[in-house]
Amino acid sequence: MGAEIPGIVRLKCSVKRYQWGKVGKESRVARLYANNRGEEINDDEPCAEFWMGTHESGLSFAVVPMEASGGMPNGFLEKEDGYKRNYCDLVSLKDWIEQNPGVLGDKVLRKWGPNLPFLFKVLSVAKVLSIQAHPDKDLAAILHKRDPGVYKDDNHKPEMALALTEFEALCGFVGLEEFQSVVRNVPEIIEVVGTASADQVLHISKEDGEKKLKEVLRSIFTRLMSANKPVISEVLSKLINRLNLKREVSELTDKEELVLRLEKQFPGDVGVIAAFLLNYVKLNSGEALYIGANEPHAYIHGECVECMATSDNVVRAGLTPKPLDVQTLCSMLTYKQGFPEILHGVPSNPYTVKYIPPFDEFEVDRCILPRETSTVFPAVPGPSVFVVVEGEGVMRLAFSKELIAEGDVLFTPANAEITAETTSGLSLYRAGVNSRFLE
Repeated sequence: MGAEIPGIVRLKCSVKRYQWGKVGKESRVARLYANNRGEEINDDEPCAEFWMGTHESGLSFAVVPMEASGGMPNGFLEKEDGYKRNYCDLVSLKDWIEQNPGVLGDKVLRKWGPNLPFLFKVLSVAKVLSIQAHPDKDLAAILHKRDPGVYKDDNHKPEMALALTEFEALCGFVGLEEFQSVVRNVPEIIEVVGTASADQVLHISKEDGEKKLKEVLRSIFTRLMSANKPVISEVLSKLINRLNLKREVSELTDKEELVLRLEKQFPGDVGVIAAFLLNYVKLNSGEALYIGANEPHAYIHGECVECMATSDNVVRAGLTPKPLDVQTLCSMLTYKQGFPEILHGVPSNPYTVKYIPPFDEFEVDRCILPRETSTVFPAVPGPSVFVVVEGEGVMRLAFSKELIAEGDVLFTPANAEITAETTSGLSLYRAGVNSRFLE
């Protein structure tokens, strides 16, 4: 493989069939994966995450001509679409980038080496994911060394979720006023953590300072999450009975309704009652939420595009059948309070909105093209990954042209101006390195 920079490269991507995923044709992930790989949708199987990137836990593969891959064809042949096709080989995107490091651009290559610094996903969420947080780089290195079977790499994992549909999540700790309201109105929490802890919450004020607020919150949350199962089971039974009785005489709050939903999915789980301490966020399509290292969160329902640093490190403490690490989670959190920032993106042209989180590794463009329109993605000094979530059209580079449709994933090199056009309508998303870093 020579030094010549390739054009548009098609990717064949991976799927994760976690039990929380939507099932069969209800899952956008299932539809994207089936189209991407030319497979049938299994109507009985959950499809949770569609992975696009170079992480070892869910590799993508570059579709390259046989002669470019240096090997024999593996029998893969692109469908006839009016363009001349050769037999092609599938090479892992990670290996292909190592063999063609120029596709990353000089600045990206110097910072992260011959690897894609971001991991791009689509999620189809039918039921709640775990209450979790992602470690910063220092903690990730420690956890990976201690238990590489659970903590798959030594990288941090800041992330952003961009809603495709209405999307629900728990994210970050509630502010002081809501924290005090919870202590007043959810007696079951006091039963677990004790009246002395509850009194601390009720008598604290903003004048006591951020450090004191965090100490009190850390104490309450750690006591709650560390309580033994019989205690949690007993107080949850009381809580659910109380909320069901309350529903008969008055309306429940959104958080109370959510708690009843969570309890049906994970009866007896401490995460059900812990939800009272976390912000309940509802995103509309086109709104985004970013989550830094050591921040608690749990996705609840809906579909989103997700982008993150290339990592698969998750510390879990509730609402999951997977292994828990409560002590690590409670000790790693920042205990910041307040409602998270919702990103609405910044329009870069009539059809494209850019979402720039405060992380170097990534940004996301949302492009919705109506019928008989086109748009240009300007050349940037870093690589891009595009996924087509609806419709069909054409993607052009100066020396490369591809017909694209739902499920297609395409890698484009640094410094390439990309044109997308459609006659029937097209919805696609682009992940790239953060523009602020590339400036």
